[in-house]
Amino acid sequence: MSQLLPPLKPLPMKERISVLFIERGEIDVIDGAFVVLDASGIRTQIPVGGVACIMLEPGTRLSHRAAALAARVGTLLVWVGEAGVRLYASGQPGGARSDRLLYQAKLALDENLRLKVVRKMYALRFGEEPPARRSIEQLRGIEGARVRRSYQLLARQYGVEWKARDYDAQEWDTADLPNRCLSAATSCLYGVTEAAVLAAGYAPAVGFIHTGKPLSFVYDVADVYKFETVVPVAFKIAASNPVGNPERAVRLACRDMFRQTKLLDRIIPDIEEMLAAGEIPRPEAPVDSVGPALPNLESLGDAGHRA
Repeated sequence: MSQLLPPLKPLPMKERISVLFIERGEIDVIDGAFVVLDASGIRTQIPVGGVACIMLEPGTRLSHRAAALAARVGTLLVWVGEAGVRLYASGQPGGARSDRLLYQAKLALDENLRLKVVRKMYALRFGEEPPARRSIEQLRGIEGARVRRSYQLLARQYGVEWKARDYDAQEWDTADLPNRCLSAATSCLYGVTEAAVLAAGYAPAVGFIHTGKPLSFVYDVADVYKFETVVPVAFKIAASNPVGNPERAVRLACRDMFRQTKLLDRIIPDIEEMLAAGEIPRPEAPVDSVGPALPNLESLGDAGHRA
């Protein structure tokens, strides 16, 4: 008699590789494995449970079984444009923690608490405490000036001609090489950051600095790491003036850099540190609320992963 395999359980983010890009292939589950079948009939198995985020480029087709498997193992699927620089839609294998969503919302809705969180984000990003008695709007102005200066310094360091951060979301190809490389690099960072935010049990849309976008909190968190990770990679690739597909070169370099810097080890603990700056406890469930009919199974995954 054959023995059933144990149920799949998500791995924590820190034990995964960061991001994979798949293009021009049919994705299905064959013999229990996540498989990409290309036009020539070659099958490539993807260790889906060990990946934080899979970017699906144009030319990919995804079966229901493959989407369900990715959800069970807590891997974020993101549908992106050519070269991965447009984001169309994403799956949502995490975020399933109402206590954390309410905690995040309470911090974002109270202006005093929100300011504390923004100040912590500033401190983590720049390695120093922000000036005292500044509003969020004033801190954003200070941040903007530092960001522009950082772009200029990195461009000079890598010998890249730099004008300004300038791109059209509808016409990516019209941007110059440094801006195209930056767009490809930041899309990689946003993908793994969104996967981490969801895995931690929080809402990507409830931001503190950014607002009004589905990924506002993702942008908040990603900005903490941007200039120490993907921006130098983008300028380095742009300086080499690669032939053919610079976006692919950027993606490969970002993947290696994420592994070398152990970025996935850091994001969730840093999110908790940012929100803890509000100095309020997580909300308790109301005494008259109804608990789950079936107890939640123990899981190796992060708090937001569905067990």
